[in-house]
Amino acid sequence: MTNETKRSSFTGKIGFVLAAAGSAVGLGNIWRFPYLAAKYGGGIFLLTYLVLAVTFGFALMTAEIAIGRKTGLSAVGAFQKLSKKFTFVGYLGALVPALILPYYSVIGGWVTKYLVDFATGSAKTTADGGAYFSAFIGSDWQAAVWFLIFLGVTALIVLFGVEKGVEKVSKIMMPVLVVLALAVAIYTCTLPGAVEGIKYYFIPNFNAFSFNTVLAAMGQLFYSMSLAMGIMITYGSYMKKEVSIESSVTQIEIFDTGIAFLAGLMVIPAVFSFTGAAPQSAGPGLMFISLPQVFANMGIIGSVVGTIFFLLVLFAALTSSISLMETVVSIVGDKFKLGRKLSCLIVFVVSVLLGLVSCFGYGMWAEIKVIGMQFLDFFDFLTNSVIMPVIALFTCIVVGFVIKPKAVEDEVEECGAKFKRKALFRVVIKYVAPICIVLILLSSVVGVYSEPITNALANLIGHDAAAGVMKYFVV
Repeated sequence: MTNETKRSSFTGKIGFVLAAAGSAVGLGNIWRFPYLAAKYGGGIFLLTYLVLAVTFGFALMTAEIAIGRKTGLSAVGAFQKLSKKFTFVGYLGALVPALILPYYSVIGGWVTKYLVDFATGSAKTTADGGAYFSAFIGSDWQAAVWFLIFLGVTALIVLFGVEKGVEKVSKIMMPVLVVLALAVAIYTCTLPGAVEGIKYYFIPNFNAFSFNTVLAAMGQLFYSMSLAMGIMITYGSYMKKEVSIESSVTQIEIFDTGIAFLAGLMVIPAVFSFTGAAPQSAGPGLMFISLPQVFANMGIIGSVVGTIFFLLVLFAALTSSISLMETVVSIVGDKFKLGRKLSCLIVFVVSVLLGLVSCFGYGMWAEIKVIGMQFLDFFDFLTNSVIMPVIALFTCIVVGFVIKPKAVEDEVEECGAKFKRKALFRVVIKYVAPICIVLILLSSVVGVYSEPITNALANLIGHDAAAGVMKYFVV
């Protein structure tokens, strides 16, 4: 039997869409999107993000899913089958989820810990300006235990396979996640003073629009939609031929953008209500320091809202970690012709080892830095800001100029439906997306090395001119 014959598959369109949407909806939607929306003018950022989602995001996701279904293989095998010269892109695609899964599971462990804290009535201990959070992540083995619990649950679900594990869990978690997000958003919008936050979030501030607004929206879209991680290629390889790729991508975008939008409604009005201003931090600072303080100020109801919120975040984190692990397991199985159980065990063990490095990077190994970053931050920068844009760029090159867009277009029309956005896809994948990706890569790298680059430019063109140049690249 061929590899394609043996390959697992989703039962149908609903299973595929919910699993892929679950992959796309993750921590980036909840702890990064609201902050960026607040920073870059609220409504104008939302509008920019939406335009990019239906153009840039649509083209890249369509290409990846079509590559997966066309080849019936995960990232390494898929690129090798398309063009042996570009097999290295598949290996980079395999590296990304293999590096992200361990540190993402560390953060998933933090979320699990906070959910337990709120559910057991210990919420007030978390609202102390960050001391509790710092002590927890610096406690080494305590943080490691929660990391292992989260990773263990992820591995157990993946072990059950595509249909009984990934698809079944996604069908439960995604609808619940949407309901929880709606519930929290509705509640926070009724808080005293929340109206100012709603206005800030909805009314476009055109004066705040800049080149950086576009860069920030592109970067968020990239991270949020699980692009250039090998995930959509893997999920595409499980997709049946009769399922429409175009309509599936549209529905995934609606899920992803909808949850991001609701995250903004959950966070921005709540923060406005208790601080009178927009969120001033993103990532762990927003999730584990600012928001627990907001929930603590709500009184008794704060514990309930906090519990629901962190349950929502846990579901979002789990659906993404499942897709990350499934992708790596699929790649290992394809490459070494191993069964699911053995592939899953190998990925679990390697992820534990790498995850402990990120765990201890805030405790016993806190003094060890890689280019000035803690291990978790370095892995995040390396994958999201460097390798992923490189993969996306080469994906555009392969699709646009090697196998040609028609190969993807034919795969999209395999279900018998006309590819309605064919012209848009062709223009974006060949010309628009590569330019956008190069800008994202430049912005990411310049952002990390902004100080030495600014100093070098200052020596050449002066301090004022250097500052003027850098403002267009540092998001």
